[in-house]
Amino acid sequence: MAPYTRRTAILAAAIASTLVAPISAAAAAGGDRHELRAATCRSARDPDLAARMSRDIRAALSSRQGTVSLAVHDDASDLWCALDGSRRYDTASVTKVLIMEAVLQRAEQLGRKLTRYESRNVRPMITSSHNGAAWQLWQDLGHSRLQRFLERVGTTGTTLGPYGLWGLTRTTAVDQMRLLGVLTQARSFLRSRAYGLKLMSQVRRDQRWGVPSGMPRGVVAHLKNGWLPRATHGWRVHSVGAFTRPGRTYRLVVLSHDNPTMAHGVRTIERIAHAVHRGLNKGRATGLDYTPESEISEESDGSVPDDVPADLLLPEDPSHDDGV
Repeated sequence: MAPYTRRTAILAAAIASTLVAPISAAAAAGGDRHELRAATCRSARDPDLAARMSRDIRAALSSRQGTVSLAVHDDASDLWCALDGSRRYDTASVTKVLIMEAVLQRAEQLGRKLTRYESRNVRPMITSSHNGAAWQLWQDLGHSRLQRFLERVGTTGTTLGPYGLWGLTRTTAVDQMRLLGVLTQARSFLRSRAYGLKLMSQVRRDQRWGVPSGMPRGVVAHLKNGWLPRATHGWRVHSVGAFTRPGRTYRLVVLSHDNPTMAHGVRTIERIAHAVHRGLNKGRATGLDYTPESEISEESDGSVPDDVPADLLLPEDPSHDDGV
């Protein structure tokens, strides 16, 4: 990933609700994070699947350190799962999905294709997590347009990063599920969503850890990851993705912080992903195993410059309910 190339000193100084069905589940606000391990899954079409998935996700999180939120939706079974879905996290490079969608929507509103400038930045921003490209597009879109886009999607817990620091945008698993829905829902307002999904299917190999782990052969992963250490909450390690094959589309979001290392966060996400893929693809051979720790870099994704002070972080959101 390319580091920020300008204004680092300045930065340091300074959808719709129908896309996500409600699951009502209590999680003790302010409670010990190691107790929040019971994912709630439901499916009117397949309640047995929902019960198994709840148990499997709980098992995947057993003995894991850190704070984890997740959301799952499967179109075929109408399965919904949530764990601490309204807890807020720094997005790190996951913000790039929002930026991409806002760029695509702007082009549609103006009745044109992407400009050469937009195309030259959108592709590397997604496929290689290029930070300079993300910064350029963030500045080009502007705060007001990005905020209007979030309102159109129906997000309720996402706050844009201050001082142009897009990596310090705060978000929830619920809102990331809504943003993925913009790319997967047949009734989505974004007509060019297929292009966005295509870019997310072309993320380079060394950044394809996380939610694709355990994915069976024949399924296509469309994903974006974020990995950022900070003075507070340790490593943020996130992975969001949509998965498609003939007859099935499902989405998986896992956000985490308080990870002692990036590798620990990656493995936690991949344990959850294995449980989800196994449950939703019963009888299909698993094609992807866990990412070897030797292939996991302990270097930041660079979404926030190192010299940005920790006190620019937004305060913790006291609400940690399962809002999917």
